[in-house]
Amino acid sequence: MSASRAWFVTGTDTGIGKTFATCVLIHAARAQGLAALGMKPVASGAETIDGKTINEDAARLLAAGSFDPGLEWLNPYCLRAPVSPHIAARDEGVRIESVRICQAFDELARRCDRLFVEGAGGFLAPLGEEVDAPGIARELDLPVILVVGMRLGCINHALLTAEAIFSRNLRLEGWIANCLYPDMPFLYDNTNILCHRLGAPLLGTLPWAPGAAPNSLAHLVTLPD
Repeated sequence: MSASRAWFVTGTDTGIGKTFATCVLIHAARAQGLAALGMKPVASGAETIDGKTINEDAARLLAAGSFDPGLEWLNPYCLRAPVSPHIAARDEGVRIESVRICQAFDELARRCDRLFVEGAGGFLAPLGEEVDAPGIARELDLPVILVVGMRLGCINHALLTAEAIFSRNLRLEGWIANCLYPDMPFLYDNTNILCHRLGAPLLGTLPWAPGAAPNSLAHLVTLPD
């Protein structure tokens, strides 16, 4: 079995629901009878549970997936400090290397039908001294799915991120609008202008739904063709 499709999932900023949206995408693929997994190449902010160091985002991706592929593959770099990964890696004496990430990707891709690789923070946030999200997406030859946190300023943030994606010769294959507040003014207007200007299809709008299980919203998103 091989991953006939894989995507790099990025966001307009940190804390905009990128992991939640990735979990929804995983469940959307599973609902089609596909074996789907998430991957978090680099994560910062972790705690030790039952003798294992685990990042919350990685744990959520693990729970959403069709099976447990092993955290060493799903999250090859797990850093303790809840700061930018390149700072955490420096302080912990860890060298982030793309070759290790590519090896983990290949192992996961070999075992599933759909694979969603989630970045850390915003698209241009550094992952290590010499590694960043655009570089990983290029090395893995992945199209990009952009998660837009719907709030004041989202139009500018989304268009700037899309410009950064296009300027690096990467393909933006779709975007997800994730509602961060229960009553964002002019939500429709903001979504509508992004539909016209992002140059990629809207894959779905996730409502403000604190505590909702990702699988309960899987019907609201469409996987890219």
